[in-house]
Amino acid sequence: MKICQALDKFDERQLFVPAFQREYVWKRDDAKQLIDSLIKEYPTGTMLTWETNNPPELKGPHKYDEKQGAVRILLDGQQRLTTLYMLIRGELPPYYTAPEILNDTRGLYVNVESLDLEYYKKLKMENDPCWQNVTDIFQRKVRAKDVVRSLEARGETVSRERDDLIDDNVKAIENILDREFPEQTIPVKASIREAIDIFYKVNASGVSLTEAELALAQISGYWPQARDTFKAKLTELETRGFSFKLDFIVYALLACLYHSGSNMRFLHDQANDGPIQAAWQKLESQTLDYVANIMQSHAFIDHTDEINSIYALIPIIAYCYQLDGHLSDLQIRKVVKWFFYAQIRARYVSQLPQKLDRDLKVVKDSSQPFDDLLQIIKDERSLEISPDEFVGRAISHPLYPMMRWYFKSKGATCFTTGIKLARPMGKKYALENDHIFPFSKLKAAGYGTENRIKYALAQEITNRAILSQIANRTKSATTAETYLAEVAANNPEALARQCIPADPDLWKLENYERFLQARREMLAAELNTFLNSITDLSVSDVPITLEEMIAEGESEELEFKQTLRWDVKEGRVNKELEGVVVKTIAAFANSFNGGTLLIGVSDNGDSVGLEHDFACLGDADKDRFEIHLRNLFGQSFGQNFTASKLKISFPEVTGVEICQIDVNPADAAVVIAVSDKNGLKSEKLYVRSGNSSPEMPLSEVQAFLSKRFGALA
Repeated sequence: MKICQALDKFDERQLFVPAFQREYVWKRDDAKQLIDSLIKEYPTGTMLTWETNNPPELKGPHKYDEKQGAVRILLDGQQRLTTLYMLIRGELPPYYTAPEILNDTRGLYVNVESLDLEYYKKLKMENDPCWQNVTDIFQRKVRAKDVVRSLEARGETVSRERDDLIDDNVKAIENILDREFPEQTIPVKASIREAIDIFYKVNASGVSLTEAELALAQISGYWPQARDTFKAKLTELETRGFSFKLDFIVYALLACLYHSGSNMRFLHDQANDGPIQAAWQKLESQTLDYVANIMQSHAFIDHTDEINSIYALIPIIAYCYQLDGHLSDLQIRKVVKWFFYAQIRARYVSQLPQKLDRDLKVVKDSSQPFDDLLQIIKDERSLEISPDEFVGRAISHPLYPMMRWYFKSKGATCFTTGIKLARPMGKKYALENDHIFPFSKLKAAGYGTENRIKYALAQEITNRAILSQIANRTKSATTAETYLAEVAANNPEALARQCIPADPDLWKLENYERFLQARREMLAAELNTFLNSITDLSVSDVPITLEEMIAEGESEELEFKQTLRWDVKEGRVNKELEGVVVKTIAAFANSFNGGTLLIGVSDNGDSVGLEHDFACLGDADKDRFEIHLRNLFGQSFGQNFTASKLKISFPEVTGVEICQIDVNPADAAVVIAVSDKNGLKSEKLYVRSGNSSPEMPLSEVQAFLSKRFGALA
């Protein structure tokens, strides 16, 4: 089928994409490589279509009418044809809405003389007529003679050879419309299941789907509303703090119906239609909410962000489903106890399907399943916690969420506000992980990044207390000795409920490591009453790496920005993003400790580099990027601050160059001018609060300035 015919068939409602196909996931480089291959007449794969007069649910607004007879369903080639539709038509295809286009690949430019392909770079392309939008060429808004005339208008003499080259290249691009994709067609007699089975096998050569995604596609084939129905429940659960993806629902269905965690093909058969809908009705109306209630009321879990592996909930869901949500108090306590062990022992970090298979079989067959499941964990390793387990462990370690849940179980409160840690109300009472001994003080005492062991001790979970956001903001860099003494005086039971040693001598900076040891022993002793687990400690006397800091995630002193000014979601330059960077720098400068901003690192810690920012600054390199940054900061903070308080470097992380901006604490409050929608400017003070940089409320400014800068004034 010719490419132009395929696109016409989409518009004429003769070729359709089934609803079980996922979103458009190709990236700009994929689109560029496809057009490059088509121009050079390289092979670009085949189309797989299915002729059927009984199609599955279709993507887009069109509803099949049996009067149409047999129609073609596109099973493989959807990503390629969607890319071509957007680049040739310049708009989204009729079967997709904007939210389903994860990466907009429109706006590709070609140099009609060299046939180089790039996305728009202003300095490189603005004054060069040879660079043209491929969509304009496909739509014949730009022809070869237009380019030649533009070149001549600039005073260039275009030789016959150059004229012919440009003409040939433009025709090569236009001829893409007549290129053919070899088409393989599944016959009318095939069932939906057979068609999707073929889709699975063919898909293995593209961007791989997970087994759960493939199973969901099969379910959607015989139950078209499944995906939207599941999403509606996921949205409801998320409002309660339980955030899951569609994969999780597929695992839950497989567990409840077949007590399996690996064989997703159990869900492929259309004979599942009735059982799956019945199972889902029970899960949706009863089981999922029941399990969420158990986790909140008995395990003190307020959000899935606190859970290391949400798949530990699958055996619990299967068990509650099996018992129709009628568990005794003893059964609930056994479930919760096993869940805690499963988290702290990282039960499902590896070999998830195989371990679920084993555990779900126990749930099905045993009269005391969670006793037996706990024995499985115990057989793999001793369950006893030793104080040494805490040494050098940061908040990413499974022991830390266990500490949070344990503190909540004891009725622990925020040291400053007295608010209970369990389910705090209001954004300003959100829980944060506070350093008991401020890092700024520890850093000055030799616990900085120069030594890996010392730095790990500074970040150790035994140097953390759980505070509300408002309390963490007001605490600032108060010494542990002063702060803990105030808490002991105002809220005597609060320290014990968070396992803080009561000896004031241990609160002194010079006794920091004695404090850690005492708290390790307290925590191990108390946790061992209901949790037992041990892990090996491996440390060496080397500085902590930037990769390790990134792996620990954003914090009060570390923040990630994917780009400086390129809007990834909208695919365009957005200078307002620079204002966000300026606010972050100001907040670090206003803190007691300063901080580090990494540009080119996504929110989840992936190093993505600076390519987009280099491109939107006119194909810049790191030198020009640094000049731009210094000009931006000079305008916002002044040249003296920029030179004395900011250090800009470009380290390489996992093979990608990023920008690191180290910010030293300011000597005086850093206030920046911010414009509203009407262009009116006002001065604002930003501070660090956890891993964010909020504006300081006016009512708190005076107290903050007095505490932060009073000694310097």
